[in-house]
Amino acid sequence: MATIQPLSPVKPIRHPRDGVFSSECQAAPRKPFSLLFPKTSAAPIRGDSSRWLRIQAVSSSQSAKGVSTVDASCDGDVQRPWKTYDARLVLEDGSIWRAKSFGASGTQVGEVVFNTSLTGYQEILTDPSYAGQFVLMTNPHIGNTGVNPDDEESSQCFLAGLVIRNLSICTSNWRCTESLGDYLAKRNIMGIYDVDTRAITRRLRQDGSLIGVLSTKESQSDEELLEMAHRWKIVGVDLISGVSCGAPYEWSEKTDSEWEFNNDRNNAGSFHVVAYDFGVKHNILRRLASYGCRITVVPSKWPALETLKLKPDGVLFSNGPGDPAAVPYAVETVKEIIGKVPVFGICMGHQLLGQALGGRTFKMKFGHHGGNHPVCDLRSGRVDISAQNHNYAVDPASLPAGVEVTHINLNDNSCAGLTCSKLKIMSLQYHPESSPGPHDSDPAFSGFMDLMKAYRT
Repeated sequence: MATIQPLSPVKPIRHPRDGVFSSECQAAPRKPFSLLFPKTSAAPIRGDSSRWLRIQAVSSSQSAKGVSTVDASCDGDVQRPWKTYDARLVLEDGSIWRAKSFGASGTQVGEVVFNTSLTGYQEILTDPSYAGQFVLMTNPHIGNTGVNPDDEESSQCFLAGLVIRNLSICTSNWRCTESLGDYLAKRNIMGIYDVDTRAITRRLRQDGSLIGVLSTKESQSDEELLEMAHRWKIVGVDLISGVSCGAPYEWSEKTDSEWEFNNDRNNAGSFHVVAYDFGVKHNILRRLASYGCRITVVPSKWPALETLKLKPDGVLFSNGPGDPAAVPYAVETVKEIIGKVPVFGICMGHQLLGQALGGRTFKMKFGHHGGNHPVCDLRSGRVDISAQNHNYAVDPASLPAGVEVTHINLNDNSCAGLTCSKLKIMSLQYHPESSPGPHDSDPAFSGFMDLMKAYRT
C-alpha cells in the first residue's frame, strides 16, 4: 500500500457563514492578490506542489468595495479572501435578506421583480422599462462576461438595483471592457449578491411583486427600512417622463452587420416612422432602420398635431416603465393619432393602444420578465419564444368590437397582441427586437412594413 505523504503544516480558516474549514499551504511563497486552491480529487491530496492550482484574482469593484485579499506570506494573521455581509434587502412583507453589496452604496427603494433570462444582463440593466424596480436574476451566476459599450439599450441605467446569487470574480469575454461591479459603481446603481434568489423568487410568485428597500447603511434600522417600503408607491406614478428624451432627434443606426440575423427583407422600403419615446430601447430603433425606415424620435409629451405635420408613413409607440393608467396624456396622444396613419405599439405602447381603444389595463401578480416566454399567434398557430418585460396587461374582455386579440402568452393566456384593420393598428405586449432574447418575433417588423406599404397605396 502506498504511503500517504503528509501536507505541510496548515493553518485552518473558518468561513464566517457556514463554519466550513479550509486550509492554506504554509510552504510556497505567493505574490499579493493570489489565492491557492487545492484541485478537486477523490484521491488523497499529496504534498507535492503539482496538486495546487494557482488562480489569479482580479482587481475589480469587489475588492474595491471590501473584498479582502490574501497577504504574500502566510505568517501572522491571514486576511479572508471574501466579503462580509454588509447589505440588507427589506421587503414590505417584513422579511429581511442579508447580502453583500457591490456597485454603489446607500439606500434605495423600488419594486422587486424577477427576470428568468439566462443571458443579457447588460441589456436588462439599460432597459428603461425597469425604472423604479429592483431586478432579481434567477440565473445564479452573473458578471462572468463583464460589460461592453455595444450592448447598451439606452444611454444610462434606469433600474433601482440588481439582485443576484453569485457575482463572478473574473470576466471572460473578448468584448468585455469593464467589470459589472465597476460599471454599476460608475452609474450609481446598487447591487447585492450572496442572497437566496430562489427563495425570494418563490415568495414573489406566491405573493406577487413586493416593494423593497436595499441599504448598506448600518445607521438605519430594519424598522426604518420597512417603514420606507410601506410608504413608497409605484402604482399610479408617471415613470415615463423620467426616461423619455427631452427633444426630437433623428435615428439612422442599423443593426450591425456582424449581428444581423435577417438578411431576407424583401419588403423593406423607405418609410418615415415617428417613434414616441416612452423609454424606447435602442435595438427597436435599429431594427426599424435595418428594415429601411427613416426614424424621428420624439418625447413622450410631443403633441399629436406636430407628429402629423411630419407626414409620417407610420407611428411607433414604444416600450416604457410603469402604469399605463398613470399617463393619461399619452393615451390622449394615441387617440389623436390612431386611424390617421399606421400604428405599431410595443409593450407600454400596446397597453396605451388598449386604453385608447376603450379597453382597460390591470396590474399582473408578478408580471412577465425574461427571454423565454412562449406566445401563440392565434391567426396562424405559430408559437414564438419571446422576450418580455411588463407588469401590466390589457384586459381582452374590455376591448370593443372590431379589435382582435392576435397573440396570447401560453403561460397564462394573457393578451399579448392586438390588431384593428380598420384603424391600421398592430401591437405586441412583448419585445420583437429581442435584446436580449430569441429572434423568433422579428417578422413583426416586417408586418409593420406591410401595414405602411398598404397605407401608401
